[in-house]
Amino acid sequence: MIEDFEDKRPLSVGDRFPDFELQDENGDVVRMSDLLGRRIVMFFYPKDNTSGCTREAKEFSEVRTMLEEKGILLFGISKDSVRSHRNFIDKQELNVRLLSDPDHVLMEQVGAWGPKISYGKMTVGAIRSTFIISEGGLVENVWRNVRVPGHVENVVKFLLG
Repeated sequence: MIEDFEDKRPLSVGDRFPDFELQDENGDVVRMSDLLGRRIVMFFYPKDNTSGCTREAKEFSEVRTMLEEKGILLFGISKDSVRSHRNFIDKQELNVRLLSDPDHVLMEQVGAWGPKISYGKMTVGAIRSTFIISEGGLVENVWRNVRVPGHVENVVKFLLG
């Protein structure tokens, strides 16, 4: 299981962000190819309605309008279903678009799914990560193994300098 990830190189600064086609919380299809021409923040998180993920999503929700006024798109991605995302947004009153990657294909491609230590045990799952993607589709910055406190503030500082 963990051996399956040994030869995979995570996406790095300067790499082209892979094309994808995922559904958002409303079941609408979002494609990377349709987003080109705008800067994008993509934050990958483990699970809807868990404490750290809820805090991160709420903090990103607080800055979404300000980012969009600057022409920057914001998406959260997890393996949760479209329905779970809709419930998460409604329950937590989030102001963020969430994309469903149920088979974690995109998550694996970018290095946001793989081996990690969780509660002292080696396991395979979502690795909390955030990517800044340029208008041309290249990775401008990446944060891996994100600790939620202060993270959104660091992302905004990077974006707005």
